[in-house]
Amino acid sequence: MPPPAAPTRASRRTGVPLTACALLLAVAATACGGGATATPHPAARAAATANRLEPLATPRPKLPATVTSADGRKVTVRRAGRIVPLSGSLSEIVFTLGLGADVVARDITATFDQAGKLPVVTRNHDVSAESVLSLRPDLVLAEKTTGPAEAVRQIRDAGVPVVVLDPAQGLADVGPRIQAVADTLGVPAAGRELTHRSEQRIAAVQKTVPRPADGRKPRVAFLYVRGSASVYLIGGAKSGATSLLEAAGAVDAGAASGLRTDFRAITSEALAQAAPDAILVMTKGLDSVGGVDGLVRIPGVAETPAGVDRRVVSVEDGVLLNYGPRTDQVLRSLVDQLYGTGGA
Repeated sequence: MPPPAAPTRASRRTGVPLTACALLLAVAATACGGGATATPHPAARAAATANRLEPLATPRPKLPATVTSADGRKVTVRRAGRIVPLSGSLSEIVFTLGLGADVVARDITATFDQAGKLPVVTRNHDVSAESVLSLRPDLVLAEKTTGPAEAVRQIRDAGVPVVVLDPAQGLADVGPRIQAVADTLGVPAAGRELTHRSEQRIAAVQKTVPRPADGRKPRVAFLYVRGSASVYLIGGAKSGATSLLEAAGAVDAGAASGLRTDFRAITSEALAQAAPDAILVMTKGLDSVGGVDGLVRIPGVAETPAGVDRRVVSVEDGVLLNYGPRTDQVLRSLVDQLYGTGGA
């Protein structure tokens, strides 16, 4: 589930966006725990900086394959030797299924090592139909949030099969998204194998989550911040982070405080109501406000328990909300930073 794209202008004083926030981008570990230094546990750092995927053995696609796109269209894929995934999350799935050699371009959010040399043809919602078509793709994979719609239509009108997938909303989407991509590529067995591996690894991390002695789960607020664009938002029930926080044994403080939407502007009142014990941010977002020192200067943050303790958890932008083959690593990093444990 991608966080909001930065608006073109926003009030630096209030952080309220002056244009509507759209959804997208999934923007290692910086630290949590009490004290001014907020040093991450070494295991958390290792988990967050493991930026190479673990592909399955290369499967042999059985094509043609006909699938139902999330926009309701029946799409027949006859060849998949030149694949263009229009999001980092979809790229990650294709590569981990063992078909990375067939990917010819990437979205800017595909930040893992194996994708590093591919040309960038999209930047979040800014798809260039001309750039995509110049690569002569056999197949384009998109999300419902991919746009502009005119570019997607232009690619389809050129005769290229475009399969659209529902965006990830939480942990429950890991398996279905992997399988949907695998079915599209004619490798359903590889999809089942990767789904099983991914779900097993997530379950293994969940077993290591400590149980607080007093039974009180930590309250964690997911903040989306971009200092360069003056964007300061707190996540609610539809931010995409809730199920991840719950899997880590925590409470989504924004959702628990009554925020039913995805994001809203940070205010002192909203933070006081959320009363987070810790704050979850994306790494680049934390850097953009000047680290923990800058984060606690955002109005209202310093007065929260998290701000007082300088308890901040950060996870890489390109993987935090992907809900795919590396979600176990995200969860491990979150658990290790939140509880200061090394895991099992």
